[in-house]
Amino acid sequence: MAMIAMILVGLVALEHLYILVLEMFLWTTPRAMKSFGMTKENAQITKSLAANQGLYNGFLAAGLVWGLVHPDASVGRSIVIFFLVCVLVAALFGGATAKKSILLVQGLPALAALVFVLLT
Repeated sequence: MAMIAMILVGLVALEHLYILVLEMFLWTTPRAMKSFGMTKENAQITKSLAANQGLYNGFLAAGLVWGLVHPDASVGRSIVIFFLVCVLVAALFGGATAKKSILLVQGLPALAALVFVLLT
């Protein structure tokens, strides 16, 4: 079960790295505009805000990776739990204020990872 937990945490980290890339570097591309339901005009106007959001998603990914590679497994587990809870809070807030699908896309994987981490 520990291996499944690590894989799920890694997938959540990869998802947030992908979001970082979309928000920081690809915000005005058709792919990102479709993903976030943006028009070209709105994407251009919100480009700096999106880059800021992307940076925060990168911090979430970095924290999860830090927890996975920490040399002390119990400390690493605590770090992973903290950052998964952060992802869940962000998903709840985003789902309530921006787009309901955030609950499924970001919240569900983080919740699954957290459950497996807590069970190990």
